[in-house]
Amino acid sequence: MKQTAGEKLFNGFNIVFLGGLALLCLYPFLYTLSLSFSTAAEANREGFHFFPRAVSLASYQMVLSNPDILRGYVNTITRTLLGTALTLVATCVAAYPLARKNLPHRSAITFFIVFTMIFSGGLVPGYLLIKNLGLINSIWALIIPTLITAFNVIIMKNFFDAIPESLAESARIDGANEWSILFRIYIPLSKPVLATVALWTAVMHWNSWFDAMLYITDDRKQVLQTFLQRIVIESSTQMMELGITNSSVTGFTTETVKAATIILTILPIICIYPFLQKYFVKGVMMGGVKE
Repeated sequence: MKQTAGEKLFNGFNIVFLGGLALLCLYPFLYTLSLSFSTAAEANREGFHFFPRAVSLASYQMVLSNPDILRGYVNTITRTLLGTALTLVATCVAAYPLARKNLPHRSAITFFIVFTMIFSGGLVPGYLLIKNLGLINSIWALIIPTLITAFNVIIMKNFFDAIPESLAESARIDGANEWSILFRIYIPLSKPVLATVALWTAVMHWNSWFDAMLYITDDRKQVLQTFLQRIVIESSTQMMELGITNSSVTGFTTETVKAATIILTILPIICIYPFLQKYFVKGVMMGGVKE
């Protein structure tokens, strides 16, 4: 169908507007990436930084030579993998009974789960609970409080609701119990929503730093985001106390070290997201399964 002059003008305006908006969103990342590969003189240059005119790897060498940063990287990866895996299992186990229409008091249980999205115990009671459980300076203090969230349970429950009940009934006739139905039928059919919840959970664990600042006092068990928060916010003098200096390496500034740390921090999520994007799009379309 041939477009009118008004439609062409409207489409052209949309392309220009959305392209400019995309550039505004992309520029901070490009600026940080360019700054991380810049020499000290290039970093101090005024103006836009799309590409570094003088390339230097000194900032990355500085960051990667810091044992605290590398240890924080390992701790964050461990937290993300363990937390995401346990969250998926716990969320599936919690959502499956709620998807069963013969569950007694199903509506009341769902209400109390949703109620926790509005009201919580608060920061101080949460800290006292973690302390009394003896979880201070433990990775479990970062995983257990966020193991199950009401939002993830509701999303998973809605997806399970869309799976035909006839599949579960056929499995019961063949002698399958509820655990077999969950792990052999429901979970294999729920890859989109599992990938969606896994992506949300992984990003949450990877970006979290406040809970680690509260519950982790041993720097050997600290996560990467806490060190990043210190590097970005604190002054260069305090950065020296963290060990982010090395007299044998030149050609870097405080800003380039910050930029290199930020790039190294977000790189794993950027690499993983494209592989989960197709499942993410399917996972948010909960009503797409037909009986």
